[in-house]
Amino acid sequence: MRYAYALTTALLLGGVASSVAMQQPLGAQTPQNAPQAMAAAAPRGAPMSFADLTAKLQPAVVNISTTQRVQVSQGTNPFAGTPFADLFGGDNSGGTTNNGRPVTRQAQSLGSGFIISPDGYIVTNNHVVAPGRQGAVVESITVTLPDRREYKARLVGRDLASDLAVLKIEAGANLPFVRFGDSMHARVGDWVLAIGNPFGLGGTVTSGIISALHRNTGQGGAYDRYIQTDAAINMGNSGGPMFDLNGNVIGINTAILSSTGGNVGIGFAIPAEQAKPVVDQLMKGGRVKRGYLGVQIQQLDQSIADSLGLDKNRGELIASVEPGGGAEKAGIRQGDVIVAVNGQPVTPDETLSYLVSNAPIGSRIPIDLIRDGRRMTVTATVGERPPEEQLASRLGGGGDDDSFGNDEDNNTQQQAAQASLGLAVQPLTPAIARQVGVPATTRGLVIGGVDPSSDAASKGLQRGDVIISVNGRPAVAVADVRAAVTEASKANRSSVLLLVQRGTNPARYIGLKIKNG
Repeated sequence: MRYAYALTTALLLGGVASSVAMQQPLGAQTPQNAPQAMAAAAPRGAPMSFADLTAKLQPAVVNISTTQRVQVSQGTNPFAGTPFADLFGGDNSGGTTNNGRPVTRQAQSLGSGFIISPDGYIVTNNHVVAPGRQGAVVESITVTLPDRREYKARLVGRDLASDLAVLKIEAGANLPFVRFGDSMHARVGDWVLAIGNPFGLGGTVTSGIISALHRNTGQGGAYDRYIQTDAAINMGNSGGPMFDLNGNVIGINTAILSSTGGNVGIGFAIPAEQAKPVVDQLMKGGRVKRGYLGVQIQQLDQSIADSLGLDKNRGELIASVEPGGGAEKAGIRQGDVIVAVNGQPVTPDETLSYLVSNAPIGSRIPIDLIRDGRRMTVTATVGERPPEEQLASRLGGGGDDDSFGNDEDNNTQQQAAQASLGLAVQPLTPAIARQVGVPATTRGLVIGGVDPSSDAASKGLQRGDVIISVNGRPAVAVADVRAAVTEASKANRSSVLLLVQRGTNPARYIGLKIKNG
């Protein structure tokens, strides 16, 4: 399972444009959830029991386990290289054996999956079959059927962005299987069943209702769009199916929100409408292709929206534009707010990433944006999204150096407390730029102090951060900040918009409240 802690997500290994074509094999084989088979099993209204439904569906849900080889980091024996090296049982190898090979150990992971064809294609989460830590290697994947038969599985394809993977086992052509349903017709309040292998216990069934649709967990990206349920989901349920009362798979259980590690009634499933086209591509052995503009985006929180005079839940802010990408060629700039793509409004449910990723590659689409308070439309050509690993490398690492001088200015905190934003700033010089770790080409104002009681402190601003712009205008002198605050106050806006650079991290927009008085 994956835990979602507020705005962060941790993987738990305890457990695109077309739909999946489930070809009927020769003979009279039918899926376990065929309409005629479900007619008598599917309850109506408030069900007295899920037993008949479970009996039909459970044979197609499997346990998935992996065997992994993990390199062990050993402590160094302080007597290594001396006659006493072997007397204390320490490691003399520095993490390698006597013949120079790394010291490794075996590890396992457990999860769930479900069979989608009688010849043994299986869907699960990518994180169920991925290495559990950096440097680990998955040596084998084992699928265990409900009748305890075990098969070695072949990884047909995986997709990191959607967290989906397809496996194949060779177990004949008469396996029980289920098919995807239409999650677009699911409604909040509908009954659902979750079947999986929590804590490695084997086939376990839980029931609940759909708590929310199109749930955004704050992870960002085109696939941060889940079905939320109160059906009990725990470690090991990852990759298992979520069924509606017609027996159709409407979701793939993948994450929970929990501060304890156990079920608290908030689980998340990948909707079938998103999973089907990805699974279809993976079954064919292909790589999933998605649309791409070449921008880094930020949500409009209340303070950013206030600083721009916009509604909070309409549009997304462009934090940076990739050189040579479709966005730059279309004239999209840093600081623009994208409000619609191809006529569809950008909202928390229909995010910019979601709309662009599902646009045909090579198509030309109109993009509505707001710049300096004016609405305009540009036309962009949709490119192909690079692999996730390549995108991650582009972001790079960042320095969190929070000091740029040997002596603290005694008046800094006093200055910060008196400032309208709770910040004391000074022009960035080449020497300070080197000390705070920002690129030499950076121009702006470096923060010298932050009032602990200010909104700036609560937003995480710190000494050594560099303010590049204020309300979309370059910040090169302290007067630029004062002028922006004055202008915002005259316009009855309660916040100003800062573009802030920390080390070599990508610059980010932060909306700061103006202090009264």
